[in-house]
Amino acid sequence: MFPPVDTLGENGSGTVFKGVQAPMTVGHFAARAWAAAGGDPAMLHRLGSPAPPVPLRSRLDAAGLLAGTMGAASLAFAALAVSGGPAARAAPAATASAPAGLEGPWVRLDGRRIAASARSDRLFRLDGQPPRAWAPLSGFWPAADGWVRTHANYPHHEERLRALLGIGPGTADETATARVAEVIGALSARELEDRAAAAGAVVVAVRRPEEWAAHPQGRAVAAEPLIGVREIGGAVPGRKPPGAAAGDLPLRGVRVLDLTRVIAGPVATRALAFAGAEVLRVDPPHLPEAAWQHLDTGQEKRSTLLDLRSPEGRRKFEELLADADVLVTGYRPGALGAFGLSTEELAARHPGLVVGRVSAWGHTGPWADRRGFDSIVQAASGIAVIEGVAAGEDVRPGALPAQALDHAAGHLLATALTLAVAARREDGRGRAVSVSLARVAAELMAAPAPDEAGSRALASYGPRNTACPASASSTGAPASASAAGSQTGGGRRDGRGSGAPGEQEEAPTVTGRTPAGVLVCAAPALDFPGAPSGYAHMGGLWGADAPAWRADARP
Repeated sequence: MFPPVDTLGENGSGTVFKGVQAPMTVGHFAARAWAAAGGDPAMLHRLGSPAPPVPLRSRLDAAGLLAGTMGAASLAFAALAVSGGPAARAAPAATASAPAGLEGPWVRLDGRRIAASARSDRLFRLDGQPPRAWAPLSGFWPAADGWVRTHANYPHHEERLRALLGIGPGTADETATARVAEVIGALSARELEDRAAAAGAVVVAVRRPEEWAAHPQGRAVAAEPLIGVREIGGAVPGRKPPGAAAGDLPLRGVRVLDLTRVIAGPVATRALAFAGAEVLRVDPPHLPEAAWQHLDTGQEKRSTLLDLRSPEGRRKFEELLADADVLVTGYRPGALGAFGLSTEELAARHPGLVVGRVSAWGHTGPWADRRGFDSIVQAASGIAVIEGVAAGEDVRPGALPAQALDHAAGHLLATALTLAVAARREDGRGRAVSVSLARVAAELMAAPAPDEAGSRALASYGPRNTACPASASSTGAPASASAAGSQTGGGRRDGRGSGAPGEQEEAPTVTGRTPAGVLVCAAPALDFPGAPSGYAHMGGLWGADAPAWRADARP
């Protein structure tokens, strides 16, 4: 089995941390997340259960995963808001005493907001128009011996996929889709997976849970902690971030450089910004982000462009780093080494810096440097099979009702980074924090199912998330569909069903004007004492801000 968190054990009546029993209102995932981040177990009673419950349906407990990780992030912010931070971290002398009027739970999450936040791509509207969230060449495709999942939402990934499959760049979407189905249908899923990795395209074979458990990367991920946290560099008292003044948001005055893209990293930095941090997102000008996706996770942040390949770009970036408290990166582990941005180099040049990293496949193993996304990790790890539709001996892969791995990983990262900032206020030390989508997938598949139907579904598969499964199948991917043009997940190539009843009518959203137009997005889901109910800054244009810290952001 993957290693337990040091401070976590379980019995039949609740979750126990070093002899402190957490109340039943604290879910499995919240307890796991809080312990992995280094939180004080005595604080867990400050976290209430979501009310109403999270309205998401799946065989795996995606609703619990999202509620638990958003709850842990909220609890970290609440601890700073109430106590200034020291009580939040696990320590023998730590207490969880509360000021008058705050004796009960400090965090009360709304399950509807949790679901809306995790399904924000379905609620996003700009001037009344939904985004083109999924590209025609992204999705599940039957191969000669199983299924594969492709990801071509970014133009450069679509170009590489087309080149890999011999489809010209000028081919119309409908023609290209038919051609992709034809070409992939004649290929081995595992062979195509390896060829795609070598070409820089994003394709994985759909695996059963026991196949992933036996895979070298599956074993590597299972051996990693849910959240990696370690001290880096020596103590530098002058690098202590300022504490927030009374009445301020808990991370007011903390400066965060955001080098993340897509969903998980931007979700983490949006959470930090929501709690008061000054977040400046830095992107290379040659890798444009999807405009809608930038807006969907850009609330409370600013955005600038710097080319780290140029001397001027590097110089300006180092100036920003010199005054930053936190750096968050979402690039593949080897991608930043060329720019001197490895954790060790950062600790040497900028003692006291807190460094956060999120990756797709984990930080060890043969796939550590491979490209990946939430949907791709779901497909490779066995989640797509568990959530799929059985038809005789055939399994048509499906997906979770939200990009739960992304959102959970982002909030795990925000939790641990917040506690690292609290620790640095005491000792001046930098810390390195790491999470991965694949490790979150392992956590989800190892957890109890949300209901009897889920338990029956999980029981039909072999050992899940084990380093050395008792019996692992390696005979190939699930049987392929009989027709190359078949869809999955109830007619959708992305495998997603509805997952949440009445979401368009009931989902909580906020509306505001941005330079790009009138934006409707999911309402913030996090809660802590003094938390706003909406966003003060709904977002700006990608790369529109100066590469400089705001002079008025420090308390």
